[in-house]
Amino acid sequence: MAGKTLALILLKGLLAPPVVKGRKLSSFCPQLCTVRRIWGQGESMNRLWVMAALPPLVWGSTYLVTTEWLPADRPLTAAVLRILPVGLLMVLLTRHRPQRAEWPRLLLISALCMSLLHWPLFVSAYRLPGGLAALLICTQPLLVVVFAWLLFRQHTARQTVLGVLLGLIGVALVLVSPSRLVWDGVGIFAATVAAVSMALGTLLIKRWQMPIPLLAFTGWQLLLGGLLLLPLMLWYEGLPPALHAGELGGYLYLAVLGTGLPYLLWFRALRGLDPVFMSILLLLSPLSALVLGYWFLGQGLTVWQWLGAGCVFAGIVFSQWRFRTEC
Repeated sequence: MAGKTLALILLKGLLAPPVVKGRKLSSFCPQLCTVRRIWGQGESMNRLWVMAALPPLVWGSTYLVTTEWLPADRPLTAAVLRILPVGLLMVLLTRHRPQRAEWPRLLLISALCMSLLHWPLFVSAYRLPGGLAALLICTQPLLVVVFAWLLFRQHTARQTVLGVLLGLIGVALVLVSPSRLVWDGVGIFAATVAAVSMALGTLLIKRWQMPIPLLAFTGWQLLLGGLLLLPLMLWYEGLPPALHAGELGGYLYLAVLGTGLPYLLWFRALRGLDPVFMSILLLLSPLSALVLGYWFLGQGLTVWQWLGAGCVFAGIVFSQWRFRTEC
């Protein structure tokens, strides 16, 4: 342990730019500044990046679970059972009640990030091929950029926009086969609503920075979002039918591993990262769906899909790459 500590001290000393005749050595060696900047980001930022990347990878399993294990043509039931029970459990565990002034904002965020996301998400999953539905929902990074400028006059670097476009091209190569496209109007509209609502909700969460503990903040969103959909579920679809073991397991997976834990990580990362960067990581979701389809359903991978996967990763890296060298 002492040797490791000594090594770290020596490395930091080596990375500190000495002064040469009144000028920093970094002015002669810009690459040194790059190394120091990466070193200085610290483990906390790395943890935020991991927290932001894990949820999209998990959410990529939604299409597989929906089509293989859930009852057919019950999008409202799927949405309510996914978000309401786990939200209620979180609220009961925290026993935190928001202040009166926080309720309007919390209700709006819950409607955008939960109700108007999950209901249209399942509608599109039932009515569209998984590739087309995922591609439409993955337009969210561009929507975040547009809404950030329209609502808050927040400018996004051109490099970031180019990275988003490169990632979307990659998603198109991975998922969309022209021979399998089904231009269902309701499904396309639902996928668009899901993308727009999540983009707006993400921006508002970051903008308002509500002082609510993370577990309570996540639980109240899930609970309120589910309660908003519950009357519609009872009116249009009625009570859920008797479920067999596979369907029950599918709902349980979506509620706990596909919703509760990922949203805790997502909202925690959103408190420290830029919402545009967060939305770009959603491009990992269709790649996760591709791998799961290959692994569980035996779906083959073409050269174009491999190329598309490379474009997605290149777009994510390029959007965050910085060419600055100043210390």
